Amino acid sequence: MCPGYFIRLKMKIKSFITQEFFRNAIVHWVSIASFLINGVCWGALVFFIRPVDFPIILHYNVYFGVDIIGAWWQAYFLPLIALAVMAVNMVLAYYFYKHGERMISYILLLAAFLVQISGAIAIGGIIRINY
Repeated sequence: MCPGYFIRLKMKIKSFITQEFFRNAIVHWVSIASFLINGVCWGALVFFIRPVDFPIILHYNVYFGVDIIGAWWQAYFLPLIALAVMAVNMVLAYYFYKHGERMISYILLLAAFLVQISGAIAIGGIIRINY
């Protein structure tokens, strides 16, 4: 690859990141908070859920007790799904913001943030019941 390719790629990335969507304070702080919560979830799972040969409890219900048991690696699906929801909502928020629908964009970002909080609560429950 020629050096000119990397220069053009750098220019495209810079022009994408400097758009108004990424300079908006609400978008900026909600996105940072969402990524931070997701990172904390991944870190907590890595720290507390170790590879084991026996199944762990993945869901507990007050009425029925333990209702989902699985392998240790299945606990990692929760922050992965939350990250996927956040990515889809960010893309949709960018699309709507670009077309002048700022309120819908903010609602999508807030929904992504609430999914991250819900995922963190669920991960806290998984860690608490298995630790």
